[in-house]
Amino acid sequence: MLITVVLAAALMIGVAMLFCLWRLIKGPDITDRILALDTLYINSIALIILLGLYHGSALYFEGALLIAMLGFVSTAALAKYLLRGDIIE
Repeated sequence: MLITVVLAAALMIGVAMLFCLWRLIKGPDITDRILALDTLYINSIALIILLGLYHGSALYFEGALLIAMLGFVSTAALAKYLLRGDIIE
């Protein structure tokens, strides 16, 4: 039962990632593209966690944590760049 639920959730997250990719490419504004990129990495974290549940390995969870940290830093840097025009003061 767990395997079918994990596969169904992975399919739904894959569809959500396709929609985020479409918004990243088609987005009318740069803020929409940044939001789509942020949502895309959150969906990829969820997909990696589901992959870790499927295989029963804790190594995937460490990879998801690494992607979460890098995604947060990159989103904060992009927001600061849009707000002020530079990243380092």
